[in-house]
Amino acid sequence: MLEVREITIQIAHDGFKSGKFTAKELTSAFLERIAKWDKAGPRINSTMAMSATALEEAKALDHYFKEHGKLMGRLHGIPILVKDQADTKGMVTTYGSAVAKHNVPDEDAFVVTKLKEAGAVILGKTTLAEWATVWFSANGATDYEFTKNPYNLGYDVGASSGGSGAAVAANFTVLAVGEDTGGSIRVPSSFCNIVGLRPTPGLISRTGFCPLIKVQDTPGPMARTVADCALMLDCMVGFDPRDDFTGFAATAAALGLPKGGSYAAFLGDGVGKIKKAKIGVVRQKFGPDSDPYCKAVNRVVLAAIDKLRSSGTTFVDVYIENLDHYMIYPLTYLQRSRSDINSFLATKPHLPQDIADIIPEKSDTPYMSTLCAVAHGPEDPKSDPTYLDRILIRDEFKRKVDCLIASLGLDALTLPDVRVPPPRFEDAVNGRFMKNGEEDFPTNTYLASVTRHPAISVPAGFTEEGLPVGMELIGLEYQEQTLLELAYGVEAIIGGRKAPPAPL
Repeated sequence: MLEVREITIQIAHDGFKSGKFTAKELTSAFLERIAKWDKAGPRINSTMAMSATALEEAKALDHYFKEHGKLMGRLHGIPILVKDQADTKGMVTTYGSAVAKHNVPDEDAFVVTKLKEAGAVILGKTTLAEWATVWFSANGATDYEFTKNPYNLGYDVGASSGGSGAAVAANFTVLAVGEDTGGSIRVPSSFCNIVGLRPTPGLISRTGFCPLIKVQDTPGPMARTVADCALMLDCMVGFDPRDDFTGFAATAAALGLPKGGSYAAFLGDGVGKIKKAKIGVVRQKFGPDSDPYCKAVNRVVLAAIDKLRSSGTTFVDVYIENLDHYMIYPLTYLQRSRSDINSFLATKPHLPQDIADIIPEKSDTPYMSTLCAVAHGPEDPKSDPTYLDRILIRDEFKRKVDCLIASLGLDALTLPDVRVPPPRFEDAVNGRFMKNGEEDFPTNTYLASVTRHPAISVPAGFTEEGLPVGMELIGLEYQEQTLLELAYGVEAIIGGRKAPPAPL
C-alpha cells in the first residue's frame, strides 16, 4: 500500500507529476487507513459518513491530468475530510445529533464547493461535539462514543472539531475542514499536535454550516504543517452573497490580500520574521504551577518561548485589566445560540424546528450542561436584558486588545491554547471541569473568539506523559498571512510536530 503518513500537498503533487502514484491511488490509501485504524483496529472514531464516489472523483482528476498535462487546481487530488457541521451533498450530515442521523443534504456547503473546485477529493465527514457546543467529542450521532486521541487512546481530542483534529493527526487525510466559534479548531489542534487556523470571521463563508454564534463562527483549515494550512486557506476564502458576513472577504480582496496571491507566498520568510518579531505573552492566562496539569502545559510552552527567544524573538509580558471578565461575559451562547441554530433548522423542514425540542433542559452528564442551557435560552436574544451590555463590552474588549497590540508594536500575542493537556474520557463525567454547578473548561481560546481576531495553534511539544501541547498566536483582523508566516518560523525552530506512535 502507498505510504501516506505525514504526506503534504507538495509531496502529493510531486508524486502525481512524476508518475510515482495517482490521485486514485492516494485516495485509496487513505480510505484503507481509515477502514483499518479508524473504523476498526484501535477504532479512533474520527470519521462518520464516507463518500461513495471519492475514488471515481479521484480517477476523473487523473484523467484530467493525463489529458491536459496540468493539475486541475491548487488542491488537485488532495484528500480532505469535512467536519460534520457542514452540509455535504449526498452524504449523511448530522451536526452531531441523533435526530439528523438520516439527514442527507442536496447541496454542499459553500466552502465544500470551493474545495471541490480547487480539485480536492472529499473523503467523508468527521466527528464533532453535539451541535458543536460541547468540549468533549462524544455526541448523539455516534451514540456518545468518544473519539480517541491518536497519541494516547485513553484521552479525548477536544471539541468541537475533534474528529478533524484526530483524523489529520492520525494521517487519515491530508487536510480537514474545522469550524471555530469559541476554540473548536484550536483546542483539538492543540490536543492532537497539528496546525489549526481560526481566520477573521467573514473571510470564509458559513453557508451550509449549522451555526452556534453567527458573529463568532468561522470555518478554517486544519493540517499537519503550516504550509498546508496556508494553501488550504487559499481555497476556502471568498465572498458569498448568501453570507453577508463575507463582506470581510470582499474587503480583504480589495486590500490585495493575501499578498503575492497566496497565503503561502512568503512563508519562506517566516523563520527570519519570527526571529525579528516582538510577541506579547499573556501570562495571566497561564494556569497555576500548583496544578500539575497546568504546570505540564506551562513547561512545554515556556520552553518553546525560551527556544524562540534564544533565536532572536523578543517576548514581552502584557497585562489586560479585567481579562477574565472580558473573555467570559461577552460570550452570548446562552443568549443567542438557540436563535441562531433554529434559523438553520428552519432550512431543514424534515428536522425539529427548535433545538429546545431536541435537547433536555437538564442533564445528569456534566459535559452536556452548557448545551442544555444553550438549547433552552431565549428564542429572541434581544429579550435577554444583558444582551446589549454584553455586545458593548465585547466591542470595548476588542478596542483594548487592538490598542494594546498597536501601542506596544507587537506582531502577535501568545499563550497556551488550553491551560491543561488533553483530558481523559472520564473527566467528561466526573465533574473535573465543573465549578459552582457550571461547566468551567480551562481554555484560553475565548480571547480571540470574543475579539473576533484571527489565531493559529502550532505544536509546541509534548508533556512528560507524551500528550500534545499547542501554542497560540493571535493577531489583528486580516493578519492571517502574518500569523501563518510567524507560525512557519515557530514550526521550523521548535519542530513540535511528531507522528503518533505505532500502530498509527
